[in-house]
Amino acid sequence: MNLQDSRRISILLGVLFGLTGMGSSSAAIAVPLLADDLGTSVGVGTWTITLYALMLAVATPIYGRVADLTGVRLPLMVGVGLMTAGAVLSALAPNFEVLLVSRVLQGAGAAAVPTLGVTVLSARYDGEVRGLALGRLAGAAAALSCLGPLVGGAVEAQFGWRAVMALPVLGLLILPFVWSALHRDGTGARLDIVGAFLVAATSAGLVLVIQSPSTGWTVALAGVLLVVLGTPAVAVQVRRRPQGFLPLSVISNAAVIRSAIAAAAVPASWFGLLIAVPAVMIAHGWQAWEVGVLLVPSAAVGLVVPRIAGPLLNRYGGPRALAFAGVLASSALLLAAFGAERHSAVALGCSVLLVTVAFGVGQPALMTSVGDAVHVDVRGVALGIATLLFMVGGSVGSAVVGGVGEVFGIPHSLLLLAALPLIGLIALVPMLRREQPRDGSSGHPVGQQPVGRHPLGRHPVGRARRDPQDGQANGGT
Repeated sequence: MNLQDSRRISILLGVLFGLTGMGSSSAAIAVPLLADDLGTSVGVGTWTITLYALMLAVATPIYGRVADLTGVRLPLMVGVGLMTAGAVLSALAPNFEVLLVSRVLQGAGAAAVPTLGVTVLSARYDGEVRGLALGRLAGAAAALSCLGPLVGGAVEAQFGWRAVMALPVLGLLILPFVWSALHRDGTGARLDIVGAFLVAATSAGLVLVIQSPSTGWTVALAGVLLVVLGTPAVAVQVRRRPQGFLPLSVISNAAVIRSAIAAAAVPASWFGLLIAVPAVMIAHGWQAWEVGVLLVPSAAVGLVVPRIAGPLLNRYGGPRALAFAGVLASSALLLAAFGAERHSAVALGCSVLLVTVAFGVGQPALMTSVGDAVHVDVRGVALGIATLLFMVGGSVGSAVVGGVGEVFGIPHSLLLLAALPLIGLIALVPMLRREQPRDGSSGHPVGQQPVGRHPLGRHPVGRARRDPQDGQANGGT
């Protein structure tokens, strides 16, 4: 596929990805007004964001596995359809209970977009073109997410909060333009429904525990029970069906797990700042739309990041790019802590700029590392699991700022969050020791020439080697 095709498809899928991000960033602006309109408190109203994010996380690996079995077209159609239906129902909700159910439906549908968008690009392109395409997708998504508060504030001011909830309907307009890129080839195997349910329930428990500092002990207890009961049940199911919903070849692949742990720090920083920056500035007299204007430069940076991410990935590989993103995210959080303490709009705005770059590099770096480490037959579920951990990282960020920030102050919560990328760097150490800088033109280590297979034992981008005896994919560790 040519470069022009990859540019068009990746940007369109990035816009679709960005609309799912706006489902939280723009809707967050509408929470005070919808709470007042539906007769509830702002604290209770934030459940519209929490439940959306929860479903976005737990449903992600399900779509990834379904795509492995049936191809991308059907699950993406179903996902966008559910997202649209949930957005319409949210806009028409007569009471808060119906709104919550609608947001759950919307989140369950939106979960299809992140992992399937990446799956489309990973399957359609190779080498340098794929790296550039993944960078564009992340950049477009980050740009739209940054514009979420501005768009949400402007739409709310003109048309009310219900129009803000309906914004994801625009995703339907994207599908016809990417239709030809949505492959329908799958393995035809049966879906492990029990495994999918157990993973979803356990993941939901983890997210509830993470968010419990701002939601109370009842939610924490429910989350703990789901994790305590679900974890051993998942382990039993994996042993019973090693090629089921969680293929053993994926969850035992250290490269997948290490990459996902390191990458999770990036959305943690992103979501933490998307909550912290408006909270600090609005508390000091800013309007919601003014906070949106403050984030506009970040949206512009998000569009430029692919020019950095693509060459960085091609030259240094996924693990080193992840390390760079982690250092950048930690630096941004330290700057944001300073800005929150001094009430500096400049420092806060610059911190979001840095995190935008970190997100635009970290997300495609994660997908490159994971895509290289597993066989194509399980790539969809591997990307789904990695994306699940990636998005759970976002819940960590929002929970730390919302929970710890409420008790000790937002500056201290940002300082605590700044330690998370350092944990990710520790997880990456074994991979970084084996990585060598790669020649940007060939994708091979500097000074090496491709002879048969990659000198590091890695095959070309998007492919993993099979063990000739057992047929399983062997990824890096």
